[in-house]
Amino acid sequence: MIKEGLRLLNNGTVQKERKNNMRLRHIRGAEESIASSPYVIQEPETRRGNWDQVFCNSNPIEIEVGMGKGRFIMELSQTHPDINYIGIERYSSVLLRGLEKRSQLDLDNILFMCIDAKTLPDIFAPCEVSRIYLNFSDPWPKDRHAKRRLTSPAFMGVYGKILAPGGTVEFKTDNRELFEYSLESIPASGWTILSHTFDLHNSPMAEGNVMTEYEMKFAGEGKPICRLVASKSRT
Repeated sequence: MIKEGLRLLNNGTVQKERKNNMRLRHIRGAEESIASSPYVIQEPETRRGNWDQVFCNSNPIEIEVGMGKGRFIMELSQTHPDINYIGIERYSSVLLRGLEKRSQLDLDNILFMCIDAKTLPDIFAPCEVSRIYLNFSDPWPKDRHAKRRLTSPAFMGVYGKILAPGGTVEFKTDNRELFEYSLESIPASGWTILSHTFDLHNSPMAEGNVMTEYEMKFAGEGKPICRLVASKSRT
């Protein structure tokens, strides 16, 4: 049975800092800047089924849900020019910080969207995405908020509607309780966990790992990072 409850984080200071970063530091004019940015897809639902026309190629599409300031996905886009990347961030002030970094790079394989992840099936057609990254997502520790966790059965169902056959979801977190919940909720949602570790940086899964801003901070403090890779089970 899936564990519906998560204990409050042992490190309450870190959780408070995360919420403050997302909630309190609103940047005036962020929405206007995002609306006028050439790197942000406006009305993305109108692109459903035609993302090859947006990128002007048929390369695989990989998305990061909750990209934060964008370090992770922008490094991937530089390393893999033959893959198209889309960074998704629902908080405008956070996305704006990512756009500032993007403007300094000469890339043509990365775009952004300011949306809620639950609308992904309205934006991507079935099989249109090859990989989904979830990095250091909000753990939503209270029972009544379980369905908001990005590895909950509800969200795994969303991802399954857009992933291509053989596509994967890759999840990283420093939150042991959320990770243990995910190890149960993901298989219960009809997915197969292909690999996982409770200590990424001291495991074979560290090969080729690209770190996010949070990951760099936590790794510097000696905190273990959990990671898993999951694929939709085929019946």
